[in-house]
Amino acid sequence: MWKWEAEEKPKAVVVLVHSAYEHHRRYAWLIEKLRSSNCHIVMGDLPGHGELKKAKGLHDESFELYKDYIKQALQVAVTYDLPIFLMGHGLGATLLVKVMRKLEIEYAGVILTSPWLQLKKMPSKWTNALAKLSVPQKINHDLQLNELTRNYDVYRQFVEDQSYRTLVSNDWYKELQILMKTVVQAEESIPNVPVLLMTGERDKITDTQTTISWLKKQTLSEYQFKEWKNCFHDLHQEPEREEIFAYSDSFINNVLRSIGYIV
Repeated sequence: MWKWEAEEKPKAVVVLVHSAYEHHRRYAWLIEKLRSSNCHIVMGDLPGHGELKKAKGLHDESFELYKDYIKQALQVAVTYDLPIFLMGHGLGATLLVKVMRKLEIEYAGVILTSPWLQLKKMPSKWTNALAKLSVPQKINHDLQLNELTRNYDVYRQFVEDQSYRTLVSNDWYKELQILMKTVVQAEESIPNVPVLLMTGERDKITDTQTTISWLKKQTLSEYQFKEWKNCFHDLHQEPEREEIFAYSDSFINNVLRSIGYIV
């Protein structure tokens, strides 16, 4: 777990949770933008990701470890005695949705980008069929960087990234399917806190209509939904990321004002 602190007087602390297969270094730009906007940031690599992934080569860790990691990050965040915002992307966003009901720590708001609720980009049908068997095997989810973002600078920076691998075990893939199904079919709403949910119009990874339908089912007093025109899955990597960040920062500032903080 790492901490990056605001350059000036902090207004909030953001707990960042990245998506599957990636790591915290892909969020360096976003971390710096949050710091310059007077937010502390708490973030690390999900269990089995980052440098650990380079050595291991295969995702077979339990999803319970991911949930425990989020709770540990919140324990760090609460030490700052500031309003806490949860920010998750992709699988990270889905994990936040899953744990939100069980968190004992109060948080001011939630920002979800491109949550994995139903995938458009899946392993091959043959691989999906094999995944239902109990025989241990490797599955390649095969999410290519040029399917995640249109930003060539980001692509060039990470195209040779040895920490980004999409090989998973069939048990891991089953857990992913169960997680998404459980979140989508849950009858109980997520906690009634301000939520900003953003998707990309040209997301090649997830079915954004499922995401919209899920959001409409929630019982929330305050929420915002934004679909970014022409954008791919990784919104904070896209060419429009300055505008996307400004939208997120405005949400944070508005929530802080509503709870009596002077921004």
